Amino acid sequence: MLAKSIAGFIREPHNREGIKQLRAAGVHWTEGLPQGAPAGALSGLTFVLTGTLPTLARDDAKAMIEARGGKVAGSVSKKTDYVVAGADAGSKLARAEELGVAILDESGLLALLAD
Repeated sequence: MLAKSIAGFIREPHNREGIKQLRAAGVHWTEGLPQGAPAGALSGLTFVLTGTLPTLARDDAKAMIEARGGKVAGSVSKKTDYVVAGADAGSKLARAEELGVAILDESGLLALLAD
């Protein structure tokens, strides 16, 4: 699932152009996990949980994300990779939409965790 998302991102011409411009401006990044990053499918990714999830308690969702190397933050920023939104999601969901952060529901989170 994550690989599909990345491949979809790279297929978009405007995203490839943005990467090209960043490299031309001198921005470079290393391939692979950052030094000291925990090994796991979600290593290096930051999540924000908002609203009520249908079957998962928020603490359980947080534990599942962290067990796979992800980080759970309390607020949405441009550094947030995913917002997991349940019923009655409020300002965090609106902020994610404003910033263009990827939004998952519970089933999307579970699929990401299964990858």
